[in-house]
Amino acid sequence: VQLQASGGGLVQTGDSLRLSCAASGRMLQYYTNFMGWFRQAPGKEREFVAVISWSGGEIYYADAVKGRFTISRDNTKNTMYLQMNSLKSEDTAVYYCAAKARNAGSDFSQSVFGSWGQGTQVTVPA
Repeated sequence: VQLQASGGGLVQTGDSLRLSCAASGRMLQYYTNFMGWFRQAPGKEREFVAVISWSGGEIYYADAVKGRFTISRDNTKNTMYLQMNSLKSEDTAVYYCAAKARNAGSDFSQSVFGSWGQGTQVTVPA
């Protein structure tokens, strides 16, 4: 599975931005059983942001983004989205999309996500 993230940019505090992650390859329903977003701020480790199941019936968010970010996916377009509202300077990071196969572990640690996109930069100046 190949993942292509896009949609990052430079915005101001309080603005909104929508990231997209397009998936391609075979057996996408198997290999993208869960898809998620992670981010890595300058000088920090990469951290979990949000994850969504194939059906959209399971969604989880990091506490730092709950109520501001919304994850969704359109399987007819093989694309996952992250709608980011009320952006803050602490949201500045490179955002990565990732996919977890059906037979991967039950947790959402980074190690069980077998496919990763290249990252897209989101910058919210202080």
